[in-house]
Amino acid sequence: MVNPSYEPLYVTYLVYFNRDRDYFECHEVLEELWLKLDRDPVYKGLLQIAVGLYHFRNGNYRGGYMMLDSAVHRLEHASSQALGINLAKLVDEARACARQLAEAVKDGSQELQRQPPVYRDLTIEIVEPGLRQAVEKASSSVPVNIPQQRGPRRGEKHEQRQQALVASIRRRQAAGSLRSATVETKDAP
Repeated sequence: MVNPSYEPLYVTYLVYFNRDRDYFECHEVLEELWLKLDRDPVYKGLLQIAVGLYHFRNGNYRGGYMMLDSAVHRLEHASSQALGINLAKLVDEARACARQLAEAVKDGSQELQRQPPVYRDLTIEIVEPGLRQAVEKASSSVPVNIPQQRGPRRGEKHEQRQQALVASIRRRQAAGSLRSATVETKDAP
């Protein structure tokens, strides 16, 4: 298996997360890798952290809580240094955000309007030197999304990635059906 720490989409996710705080784009690029790697639960948790922060920053406190809480449960049993990052620290910070949002949501909408929870960005600490170098190198070639998307509108980059993903799935399906046809032909009398 290829070392997923250096997958270009993962590196791009880290650039958007730490450099740009563009959690919408984080989700877009990592979702593609998550699907490519058969819905790996660690990538799902990283996706959920980005989505949770996106919702929190945009005032959807319940949605932010649900995503962050789910991410914590998904990631808390993974290796503390999985994927070349300090995952334990990220999980602890996501857990703290989820608790803050749980309290705010529990207090009700009037209290939320009067005193909304204080939002803060998280930073993913990169502990693997090779990954850190890959992120620094990619940082100069990954374009900054200005302005960042604030709504669930999908852009041209998403459409291009979606088309590539669909083409990849069709190629795999075609290869699978060719293998099946070959097996059936061999088994024929």
